[in-house]
Amino acid sequence: MWSWNPAISRLIKLPPSMMSQGWMGSDYTNDDILKESSVVNDYTHEITGEESVEGRLCYRIMMKAKEDAAVVWGHQLRWIDKKEFLVIRAELYDEDGNLVRTETGSDIKTMDGRTIQTKIELLPADEPGNKTIITIKEIRFNVPLEESFFSQQNMKNIR
Repeated sequence: MWSWNPAISRLIKLPPSMMSQGWMGSDYTNDDILKESSVVNDYTHEITGEESVEGRLCYRIMMKAKEDAAVVWGHQLRWIDKKEFLVIRAELYDEDGNLVRTETGSDIKTMDGRTIQTKIELLPADEPGNKTIITIKEIRFNVPLEESFFSQQNMKNIR
């Protein structure tokens, strides 16, 4: 994976050892951004109940990592809105069963024809008072892109 760092005007190759490190100073990891693992293929899923979260009726789903899966999380608990099928809350645990972080999705709006969470908060369990907030103000889906868009040279062109 390559990353453009505008603060130092450099293109940096990220080795596998850096995949668990923070992305651009946030609580997200480089692996979170790359998303090499698949929540569908790398985990087993079980609906363990229903709960109301933030006033929305949700499925509570236990996701356990498969033995052969190359994933960061040992297991995850996700609360999925029964109406819109959006992740309203997620708890991510390490291989030892310790809570590592909690993510919440809120401010649900329709943008470019899709209903999405426009506010995502990530709270690391080991850093009380710390959090990363992503706010989506505008988004477009299915934008046609040329293959050349995904090049190292193009990463340097800040838009």
